[in-house]
Amino acid sequence: MNQYGLDDVITYQCRNGFYPPLLRNTTKCTRVGWVPRPRCVRKCVYNASELEQFPFKVKTYLQGDTMKVDCRPGYSLPNSQSAVTCTENGWSSPPRCIKHCDMPIFENTRAVITGRPFRPNDTLDYQCLDGYENRDGSTNGSMVCGEDGWLHLPTCFKSADKCGLPPVVSNGDITSFPLEGYPPGSRVRYQCQAYYELRGPTDVICSYGKWSKPPRCIDPCVISEEIMNEKNIQLKGKDNKTYYVKTGNIIQFMCKSGRKVVTSEESFQAVCREGTVEFPRCE
Repeated sequence: MNQYGLDDVITYQCRNGFYPPLLRNTTKCTRVGWVPRPRCVRKCVYNASELEQFPFKVKTYLQGDTMKVDCRPGYSLPNSQSAVTCTENGWSSPPRCIKHCDMPIFENTRAVITGRPFRPNDTLDYQCLDGYENRDGSTNGSMVCGEDGWLHLPTCFKSADKCGLPPVVSNGDITSFPLEGYPPGSRVRYQCQAYYELRGPTDVICSYGKWSKPPRCIDPCVISEEIMNEKNIQLKGKDNKTYYVKTGNIIQFMCKSGRKVVTSEESFQAVCREGTVEFPRCE
């Protein structure tokens, strides 16, 4: 063992991860012993997270130091604390900000309120009030706290506000598989059969047990060989066979070979109007 005399000064080193207090690693031999007393305390290094409100690069703390973490809105420490302390074993809790979910605002629903923020993957069970049900027909469910907030928020509604089958549209149909019942706010989309023109809103919405006004499928004009033979006309640039024309489209006619115009020249450029067309005539 080394012997030291009065006023001797020595320099000591701490093990990896520890540091002398006040950043001084020298001590002096005095009549009352070594001053200051050789001591090594834990060194905690903090790298600012991108989720912090006021980030800095890197800062060092010594054992016993407390650091307040200022997280951005919607983020917090893994526990309910707002500060972490450097201890002999390192930080008292991980000094990082993680996304949390606040208690949601419920409508027609009850849930167990804990008062604590929810972390990602935490679940919250809920139950619809009496006389209300979920979109899938159940009266209870659960939602999950995700990275961007709550997933599968409850949508409890009155059972009487449910809609039945969507309205029937002649020569049209919905684009999705029909259900027995539709919750309020549900949408279904319509499409018309070939050559029929959809007129009105594409989607209908369920509201308070009733569907909004559906669209109509407007009839096309049928240009048949029989009619053209009767009028001694034919389609310009097309074969003599039956054609279907959508409403609003222009149909160009001409006289059959060897026939003369009887009606006006304008009549040979007819317009299909909701299934009807005024044919020109030749003789």
